[in-house]
Amino acid sequence: MINYRKQRIKSIIIITLIFAVAIFATHHIYYKFQNERNTDYSSESLDITFHEETGDKVSLTRVTPVTDAVGLSSQSYTFTVKNNMTIPVNFTIELTDDLEKVFEDECNEYQMPKDIIRVAIKGPKKTHVYNLNELENGILSKQTIKALGEESFSVRLWTKQDITVQAGSVRHYHGKIQIVENNDEVAMLNKNEKNFG
Repeated sequence: MINYRKQRIKSIIIITLIFAVAIFATHHIYYKFQNERNTDYSSESLDITFHEETGDKVSLTRVTPVTDAVGLSSQSYTFTVKNNMTIPVNFTIELTDDLEKVFEDECNEYQMPKDIIRVAIKGPKKTHVYNLNELENGILSKQTIKALGEESFSVRLWTKQDITVQAGSVRHYHGKIQIVENNDEVAMLNKNEKNFG
């Protein structure tokens, strides 16, 4: 009876150790790959980290009409904005055409009409949804970040449901998310970062 109890305690300890090592290894691997995906940008006062390999670049690769409910659960482009100053900083989040990518791919004639593209931005408080052609100067959101604060955002794109363009069409969209500090300085890719095309 005593040997059985000792054996049982020993087995529980071994299982607990294996479980702890598995959790540690999974956590370490996840954050290692997440950090490899991150792309860092900065402006005078802000550090911006894009959490996808594409960095600030977004795309829609084909016309797939869906409802807003489905669109809001589609792939997101996430990023974090950190204020390095001891005062609040104003910035805008903008979605602009990636003309460099359009030129590089020679696909100007295949660009989607902006009135069929829906775009959502989710911030710390709420989610806003727009038609891309409704944005004034591409501005998705105007924000003020508190001193030494950090906030996360996500952007999603999809084609709206009631459209005249044929589903499955090869029309597509190339865009870039830009963080503009005080309506003036665009956050730029840090020089030691890889530039994703």
